[in-house]
Amino acid sequence: MRPAEPAWTSTRTDTYGGKALEIEGELYVAALRDWVTNGERSQYVLSDEEFARRVKPRSAAELEAEATFKLAVWFQQDGRAELAAKYFERAQALNPDDWNYYRQAWSFTPQEAGRKWLEKFLKQPERYYPKLELKPKGG
Repeated sequence: MRPAEPAWTSTRTDTYGGKALEIEGELYVAALRDWVTNGERSQYVLSDEEFARRVKPRSAAELEAEATFKLAVWFQQDGRAELAAKYFERAQALNPDDWNYYRQAWSFTPQEAGRKWLEKFLKQPERYYPKLELKPKGG
């Protein structure tokens, strides 16, 4: 019915290092409730055309990044942390906009994770969470 979106239960703005992190939870919950109540008749269900507009095919670099990331996870689980780190770095270089690649790698160095997250967050020119595109049909 909809592509992946940030999902929160409350609306708030947090500040990290002087930069705002905006969370749009109340709008998401309202849309979710409408969808649960009305199913495919929900006013927030996207047309096939709108869904296709929002979900783009992945580029070759993004596909390679995903495969590289999965290798990194496998190496980490196999106890080969040094090799895993190289593959995490490669996945991040291939698709620097995918925060999952960073968060997963940082989870193995928790003493550095917060600092690394803040550095990347402060360098990011756009919002951390994309603005929700939740407009009721006809609205």
